[in-house]
Amino acid sequence: MLDTLICGALIVNASGSIKADVGLQNGKIVVMGLALSELAHETLDADGLVLMPGLIDPHVHLNEPGREHWEGLETGTRALAAGGVTTFFDMPLNSTPVVTSVAAFRHKQALVEQKSLVNGYQWGGLIPTNLGDLEGLHQAGVIGFKAFMSNSGIDEFPAADDYTLFRGMQIAAKLGSIVAVHAESDTLTGGLSQEAQSLGKTSISDYLASRPALAEQEAISRAILLAKETNCALYVVHTSTAEGASLIHAARLQGVNVTCETCPHYLVLTDADVERLGAVAKCAPPLRSHSQQEALWQALLGGKVQTIASDHSPSSPDLKNDPNFFKVWGGISGCQSTLQLLLTFGHFQRGLSLERMVEMTSTNTAKRFGLADTGRIEVGANADMVLVDLHAESVLKAEDLYYRHKQSPYVGMNLRGKVMRTIVAGKTVYHEGNFYG
Repeated sequence: MLDTLICGALIVNASGSIKADVGLQNGKIVVMGLALSELAHETLDADGLVLMPGLIDPHVHLNEPGREHWEGLETGTRALAAGGVTTFFDMPLNSTPVVTSVAAFRHKQALVEQKSLVNGYQWGGLIPTNLGDLEGLHQAGVIGFKAFMSNSGIDEFPAADDYTLFRGMQIAAKLGSIVAVHAESDTLTGGLSQEAQSLGKTSISDYLASRPALAEQEAISRAILLAKETNCALYVVHTSTAEGASLIHAARLQGVNVTCETCPHYLVLTDADVERLGAVAKCAPPLRSHSQQEALWQALLGGKVQTIASDHSPSSPDLKNDPNFFKVWGGISGCQSTLQLLLTFGHFQRGLSLERMVEMTSTNTAKRFGLADTGRIEVGANADMVLVDLHAESVLKAEDLYYRHKQSPYVGMNLRGKVMRTIVAGKTVYHEGNFYG
């Protein structure tokens, strides 16, 4: 007897869509077909709904241990589950201690296993002082290594200079691992920031001007050169411009092992929204102009972006309140809304296919990071999936958010699509406002 039988959904994979029933047992998909007659302990009528692989969010900051007052595993993974995310990769820098040692990794991983509603993996840090720790971190189970090419905002997680990146990439290549980079030139962003503040220029527009697209493009170019030289797999996080995505696309065509992600905030919000909304919309790289945003959409629709991640980076409200905008914590809370934003502004407004959306939010990430049994709905795969009502429409309210602090630049937006049920390893973890597990 099956554990669960899901009947009548439109099943969407990156490879195509089909209406069928799906049978789950022991956390796996064991049977698919039309009008299945197998008995099941639980039968779900999914007629009129879309069943797709659960989102894999490779870029979140859940901050536990040490900064649970910003966001913790309990609230963060509830928000992820409510957004249809079944797997996340947590960044190494906002925890205390930062995840740059095996001991820190093991302590944090124990908390993930204890508290998370969904599948959780960790990035290990790559900083100037921990090159000797990388092999141990890899063996312990990190998903890859994250480096900042500019100031991270966390003193314990300094930027990686070119030597650190070069040696770190050599080690990662030998281990068969991957290096992710926050690609902004520290020389440019640091110099422009210091210059502006020395002149008393501390407004929102002054901050935006201190992190030009050029800083991203220069750092991406440098990271690609290092990756090519070391034969290291490179993953560029939160690419904010079409120019950056095009540099990566061109390198891929030349055989460099590089991919990139972008984030919903770069596709939905612009620099004008930062001026309008203030600190809740501050991030780095910053939001760009409307014309740059449209170019990024065209790059995405043209296949130059491989992955979409939320870069969910919350903080306590007090860190979002400073007259000097340079001192405001830079991070957007958004992991709960990724799917709805892509449906609203991508699928319904720009014709982004559901198949391509699944590819960028799940399948490509699973392939890139070696998650062999996830990212697709087929017999033998993990039963990590989400049921979505494409016809639902609602205005996002602060009280709808499950974050520790109910703040997000998307509050007030009219969004399409609704996550009806999120299933992890065959078990429902979220269903219409209720959590299980």
